[in-house]
Amino acid sequence: MYDGVSPPIQGLDAHATGKLISQPPLSGIVLSLILMLTYDNFNLQQHNTFGITARCKHFVEYSSTEELRELLPSLVANNEPWMQIGGGSNLLFTADYPGTILHSAINGIEEKAHGDEDVLVTAGAGIRWDDFVAWTLRHGFYGLENLSYIPGEVGASAVQNIGAYGSEAADHIERVTVIDSTDGSTKTFHREECHYAYRHSIFKEEAVRGRYIITHVTYRLHRTFRPVLVYAGLRNELERRSVRTDELTADQLRRIIIEVRRAKLPEPSEIGSAGSFFMNPIVPQETFENLQTLYPNMPHYPAPTGVKLSAGWLIDQCGWKGKRLGPAGVYALQALVLVNHGGATGADIVRLSETIQHDVFNKFGIQLRPEAIFI
Repeated sequence: MYDGVSPPIQGLDAHATGKLISQPPLSGIVLSLILMLTYDNFNLQQHNTFGITARCKHFVEYSSTEELRELLPSLVANNEPWMQIGGGSNLLFTADYPGTILHSAINGIEEKAHGDEDVLVTAGAGIRWDDFVAWTLRHGFYGLENLSYIPGEVGASAVQNIGAYGSEAADHIERVTVIDSTDGSTKTFHREECHYAYRHSIFKEEAVRGRYIITHVTYRLHRTFRPVLVYAGLRNELERRSVRTDELTADQLRRIIIEVRRAKLPEPSEIGSAGSFFMNPIVPQETFENLQTLYPNMPHYPAPTGVKLSAGWLIDQCGWKGKRLGPAGVYALQALVLVNHGGATGADIVRLSETIQHDVFNKFGIQLRPEAIFI
């Protein structure tokens, strides 16, 4: 039985289901084999960046919308739970999962001109996010540079509205293509229908959560590099490196952002983590002003509904940076990152996060909300 830790050997450890389908190329007809592999009692350790050991009853990886449509009726008809995951960079498994977990291996990138300056780039949901960002720069399509080196996959970028250094996925998403699990139909959500906000989208809302499975995301990018330098920390880093903004290139900006992220965040292959564990809290102006009288140097940023504070700074002020609670701990270089020092369970991470929330609330009166999703 395949345990999900080592790469599977097709035909030995998995149940394979396949069928021949015809696909019309530019001329003629070719036959291709659609193959889905199902793993039983699957170890999810390699499918969550925390490196938590948890198992699911079944694990299915599909590589096309046809495969997804084929397997959905049986999943919906069964009484067992099921869920879709991406790269597992924002998940915390707190227990074994008693049903089926789906994972997309849909890849492929398609570009289409949109006027003289813009291009629409459609990417499969299963592509690694940073591979996609690198691809866009190699092809001279700009806009995603600030989101370099964020873990996860393309599909999750549209669910989480990932963001960094003053930029968010929603700034460039044109549309999101999904399969409706209730009937197998294809639906398109245009950006304004996605309800994007800070680390939020319609796909996280309770009313539709789990109903729509993202297959492709279309980004509107630019043929001209337009650096986004609204984030003060990024401008300071450029100044520290003596990089003139009027001479900055997209490749140079991407390299700098990758270096900064590597310096602040642990490599998942070395230390398990989910990146930023908590969302930066947004507080009313009055609350911020009251806190600022006590903490004049408190980092803050304007937000549409108030003032955004730094969750990492709040945690650091409570003395948690570099501390451990059993095998779970707070990363020594970035207080916003909780880590698995080895052998931690989901319960260990939850206990640490709740203790931090308690301390921050007692000191600042602010309730931190996890960015990570508990399963």
